[in-house]
Amino acid sequence: MSTSKPVPPLFQELFIQDGVIKNQVYNVIRDAILQGRLPAAVRVPSSRTLAEMMSISRNSVIAGYDRLMDEGYLVTRRGSGTFVSDCVPDSTVSGYYQQIKQPKEKPAVGRLNSDVTSLRRLCSESQKGNNAKRLFSVGVGCTDLFPHNLWGRLLGRVWRQSRQELGLHTDPAGYKPLRKAICDYIQTTRGVICHENQIMIVSGIQQAVNITAQALLSQGSEVWLDDPGYNGARGAFTAAGAVVRPVKVDINGMDIHDGIKHYPEARLVYTTPSHQFPLGGTLSLARRLALLDWAEANQAWIFEDDYNSEFRYTARSLQALQGLDKHDRVIYAGTFSKMMYPEFRLGFLIIPQALQEQFITSKYFSVLCTGYLEQAVLARFISEGHYACHVRRIRKACHERKSALTAAIEHYLPGKMTVHSSDSGIHLVCWLNDGISGKEIEAKANQLGMGIQSFERYCQRSLPDKGVLLGFANHSPQELWDGIRQLSQII
Repeated sequence: MSTSKPVPPLFQELFIQDGVIKNQVYNVIRDAILQGRLPAAVRVPSSRTLAEMMSISRNSVIAGYDRLMDEGYLVTRRGSGTFVSDCVPDSTVSGYYQQIKQPKEKPAVGRLNSDVTSLRRLCSESQKGNNAKRLFSVGVGCTDLFPHNLWGRLLGRVWRQSRQELGLHTDPAGYKPLRKAICDYIQTTRGVICHENQIMIVSGIQQAVNITAQALLSQGSEVWLDDPGYNGARGAFTAAGAVVRPVKVDINGMDIHDGIKHYPEARLVYTTPSHQFPLGGTLSLARRLALLDWAEANQAWIFEDDYNSEFRYTARSLQALQGLDKHDRVIYAGTFSKMMYPEFRLGFLIIPQALQEQFITSKYFSVLCTGYLEQAVLARFISEGHYACHVRRIRKACHERKSALTAAIEHYLPGKMTVHSSDSGIHLVCWLNDGISGKEIEAKANQLGMGIQSFERYCQRSLPDKGVLLGFANHSPQELWDGIRQLSQII
């Protein structure tokens, strides 16, 4: 038979009304005090009594009481018990109560940057359906093939040896052994010409673009961008106050002569020469040389986004535009997130010597430095040869998945979709027939939980909405076949 004192009616009503369960003691009593339902100096039941009434562990009640006392809502009086504090100001209680009862008015805001405000739709579209597990999601590599066990062993080894290393690697340019490993690797595989001191570690391509914009652009600076092109770059340049100029694209990549003709005063050119995003074309040699000559003659800069060069399936990776540059006008950017997984936020910049101080300053005052531990593990992953093996494995898997998706489209959707031929990348470009629009396909795919994207989101000018993008790298051939079969049933 329990010897606990009965619970006062005030507390019975409070806890029954609020439906309190385990771990809610703190929230219920705190809110009741702030709303004025528990006035100052009211005695609260003992922890044992309240626990029995609620049929939960007494420890849960004690934990709630302890936190309320730590924050000053309850006080104990020796020999008397625990009480609601009389030090909670009336204005706090009434203000909180009004907040609950009165609908909030929108706070007044100052003048907003109209250019950034205009990017809300762009940001919303980029975030919508941004889930790597969605079938056909664009921009996601083979996350199912990430070498978890190997990475875990390297991580453990680095962590065990890091006791003397912590706090020593705050260089804005990044962890030096990683910069050396990247330098050796990309000179061999991508034909880049650089020294490790020119390399800066960044948190992916997006940060690379942002640092470049901070370092080189001012209000009103003109920037060339492919149309259709990468909307992340468009957003970063616009947010920096630059004017983004759309340049036509064809099977040979960015139309350099179109850019020179219409926007000869541009300060920066953003280009993806190895695999134009999103259409997949490769910038021809003639256009590469023309772009380099124009940049030198006009003292303009070129940002080479080489995000996808390792995803080539029947031919060797192309030499980077940077490797052809004799005048040091190219800023080269690469990323590891496509080969690893989307949240693997490590990439790198190769900075012309004349710009190094500007870029270091821009990074220092934006993020100071990049996290040490992941850099240290990646340095070992590359230098011990694991990364090169991983790349070969991913290429083989992606080639199989790309072939499977192509075959499935040709089998289930003949006459509806035509696959655009490409030897690289981790998404397919499909042209639409029979009057179907990309937005229609995107909407229908979204109903099935698929991440298919239309071209429209990547266009600055109004272009015919006759194409879609389907990512394939993150799913098995059978999943891709099943997905296209489902899609065919609703088109």
